[in-house]
Amino acid sequence: MLAFCSRAVAGMVRPCVLGRPRHLVKPVSATRVAGRYLSHQRGLPSLPVPPLQQTCERYMAALEPIVEADELSRTRRLVEEFQEAGGVGERLQRGLERRARGAENWLSQWWVQVAYLDFRMPVVVHSSPGLVLPRMDFRDRAGQIRFASRLIAGVLDFKTMIDKIPGLKRDSVVNHARSSRPPKHITVAHNCQFFQLDVYSSDGTPLTPDQLCVQLEKICGASQEAEAEPVGILTAQHRDVWGKAYLRLISDETNKESVTAIQRSIFTLCLDGAPRGAAAELHRSSAAVQMLHGGGSRGHSGNRWFDKTLQFMVGEDGTCGANYEHAPAEGPPIVALIDHVVEYTRRKPETPGSPAGSPPVPRRLRFNVTPEIRRDIEDAKVSVNSLAQDLDVRVEVFGHFGKNVPKAHKMSPDAFIQMALQLAYYRRFRRCCATYESASLRMFRLGRTDTIRSASSASASFVKAFDDPSKQNQEKVDLMENAVRAHRAYTNMAVSGQAIDRHLLGLKMQAAEENLPVPAIFTDPAYAKALHYRLSTSQVPSKTDCVMCFGPVVPDGYGVCYNPMEDHINFAVSAFNSCRETDAAVLAGAVEEALLDMRRLLDQNPRSKL
Repeated sequence: MLAFCSRAVAGMVRPCVLGRPRHLVKPVSATRVAGRYLSHQRGLPSLPVPPLQQTCERYMAALEPIVEADELSRTRRLVEEFQEAGGVGERLQRGLERRARGAENWLSQWWVQVAYLDFRMPVVVHSSPGLVLPRMDFRDRAGQIRFASRLIAGVLDFKTMIDKIPGLKRDSVVNHARSSRPPKHITVAHNCQFFQLDVYSSDGTPLTPDQLCVQLEKICGASQEAEAEPVGILTAQHRDVWGKAYLRLISDETNKESVTAIQRSIFTLCLDGAPRGAAAELHRSSAAVQMLHGGGSRGHSGNRWFDKTLQFMVGEDGTCGANYEHAPAEGPPIVALIDHVVEYTRRKPETPGSPAGSPPVPRRLRFNVTPEIRRDIEDAKVSVNSLAQDLDVRVEVFGHFGKNVPKAHKMSPDAFIQMALQLAYYRRFRRCCATYESASLRMFRLGRTDTIRSASSASASFVKAFDDPSKQNQEKVDLMENAVRAHRAYTNMAVSGQAIDRHLLGLKMQAAEENLPVPAIFTDPAYAKALHYRLSTSQVPSKTDCVMCFGPVVPDGYGVCYNPMEDHINFAVSAFNSCRETDAAVLAGAVEEALLDMRRLLDQNPRSKL
């Protein structure tokens, strides 16, 4: 999900390992998320180290559509130098191969460190995706609580938890579910106040939705006024700033106990009040804002704890969704959980058995706010408000067709949509750009992601020809099909562990491990251009009619996430208002036009059936 950009290489952290939790908190079903948990990991192959020459050749090919010819010539010389016999490239390649022989996954430890734990920007917008669910059919507090109680019940048998802990220079992760006393509670946030809600009875059985309703009503009754000092907003800060504030906050024993309760909880449920009115056609976009950052200090940003791996948001107006901290997991396991929870909430309620005694009253988590912490909170409000005002998000439902049209033309729906994104961007800016699409490496042990580079020589030829009146339509169809095939081939290469980006990262990290100077190919301006993803994209398919959303990864870029359903496509497009060149609504409109124009071209030039 997160497009990796050049970041400083620092020391190492212990690898984050997903394990089977004990007793109360059950893992995601293996049938729902195949191969993700340790019982299945052992049977998976190790991530390969691609051949050096292959990566160098594919790197040069990836640069062709985004780098000028003279710059490309300079880079070619640097790459040839890097991979020459007895050179630094061969040395680093041997080092990586040694590392691979001695590790379950040569990449995973570095990747979590560099992409997430060393990343110091706020997790809000810059790292943690939001997820917008279909609007639910309630519009009041009673309906909100009923739905939230069933949501809790749906999550309980599905949750394994790893949480992020802020640090001064690097964060860490901890898996509470694997402790000797796994958590029995969730955190509930309401009006910027936090409560510990035990969700298991004394005999170890989960509370029923009816019991949870009663408990949530007690929480809402005890927090009818908004908290004047919203401590949760601190988690939206720059990570270095939050790391310092965190140490000040937990120096007080009461605060430390409350923070620990939040960190150890299975997940967080955020009960949001009714938002300020948005036009009906913009409801999905407004919901995306609520899931990504909460809308600022006057919205719901203080009613969050952004370090939690999973937060579910349920608004009084039926707005629902989630936000997840990216370090422990990619999108597919989260979507599998969401699909399960939504399906659970729609089931006919089961007749509950006899409850094992009355559950304890939810416990308010108290904070002693010193003048220094109060200043930290005020600074965090300024920071999150600036971020919220800068982010432009547009969620659109493309209702003209979905996966059905590309499939009818024997094309990959994902590749078809990616070519529409390339065409939309080219029409807007008259140039191609480095484009990131996440590729899952979950077929390998402890696999995370690599990069599908959607901008290729084939896609460049296609987008440049599409609006050229001198080109015949049949030639345009041929170029489209070629671009789609090229994208599909790169996708297959990436999920097989043969893409270039994580290999190049590994070679750069290996140089640091061996205390060698950074090789010239990594200080070359072309490498910076290759990592400057003006289009950061992800397909996150789901059975539920939902869509994920995330911010751009560069100041002058876009974040684009999409969920292709059979007869429509859900899109979330983001951009920064501070960049005059980018506009989320304009790009969303350009993508719609591109999809329609591509279908029209195919319909007007059908292939003869043999």
